[in-house]
Amino acid sequence: MHILRKLGFYLVALWAAVTLNFFIPRALPGSPVDAVLAKLALRGPVSPGTREAIEVMLGASDDRSIVVQYVEYLRGLVVGDLGVSVTYFPTPVTTVIGEALPWTLVLVGLSTTITFLLGMTLGTMAGWRRGTWLDSLIPATTILQAVPYFWLALLFVYVLSVNLGMFPVSGGYDVSLVRPAFDYPFLSNAVYYGTLPALTIVLSSLGGWLLGMRNMMVSTLSEDYILTAEAKGLSPRRVMLMYAARNAMLPSVSGFAISLGFVVSGSIVVETVFSYPGIGFAMLQAVNNNDYSLMQGLFLVITVSVLAANLVVDLLYGVIDPRTRARG
Repeated sequence: MHILRKLGFYLVALWAAVTLNFFIPRALPGSPVDAVLAKLALRGPVSPGTREAIEVMLGASDDRSIVVQYVEYLRGLVVGDLGVSVTYFPTPVTTVIGEALPWTLVLVGLSTTITFLLGMTLGTMAGWRRGTWLDSLIPATTILQAVPYFWLALLFVYVLSVNLGMFPVSGGYDVSLVRPAFDYPFLSNAVYYGTLPALTIVLSSLGGWLLGMRNMMVSTLSEDYILTAEAKGLSPRRVMLMYAARNAMLPSVSGFAISLGFVVSGSIVVETVFSYPGIGFAMLQAVNNNDYSLMQGLFLVITVSVLAANLVVDLLYGVIDPRTRARG
């Protein structure tokens, strides 16, 4: 019954998010039809019939009420039809998302996971051995976290790419050298191009995980069960890992699960600075071109990912912290 209540809550939240996903892009100024016509006008004159055909194709016809458009939008979601992208016209939205999603999942997903594991490890050690050199890392990482994403990314581009030539300035891979394929030349080239954006994400977010875990370790070490474990003669390593770190990391685990949900949205600023072909860059292009269909498709994927991450946390938190099962 408890699980059914949670599922019901998330279904209602999903419906609300889908509804907002439909109405918010339509409240923005501009018209996707005008954006398509502007592109077609570069190739020659555009007839009135062409405008009417584009309006029907994009679902922006004036003779249909907003309710009819909403119903058709829901029907399209059920069958997996997210419409046609204006930005990448006439490519379907599902194709655009399918091409951009793997780039973001690899870049932001791996960077977030590495940052979390590194922050948990260093935070555990810093909290366990207070006053050592590990504590000196906290001010430096906190300063890096306070620095705006775009400024840090631009600094890395200027120093490491422009001046030193260690990394490429932009892009996901060298289009003149390799083609997308699951082979060593392409993968190694993609890793080379993704190193600098990943470094930006790791350094700009490490401080929060490290400081949070360190403070929770310090608070946990003052609990009575830690003193009891030490009085039993347990090894310091076991006390640190099985008693202190296991309980101190509970808030961070919840935050990490939510962060994984937001991985799908990518890091818009970082992907924009490096022109990285991920979800964040596609979202910026969609907003600039009033691309309702692409915006709705991207927001839908992000919403489902975040809700799924929260649901997994709710269902599995009892495994991590047995005390929550009694209240559930």
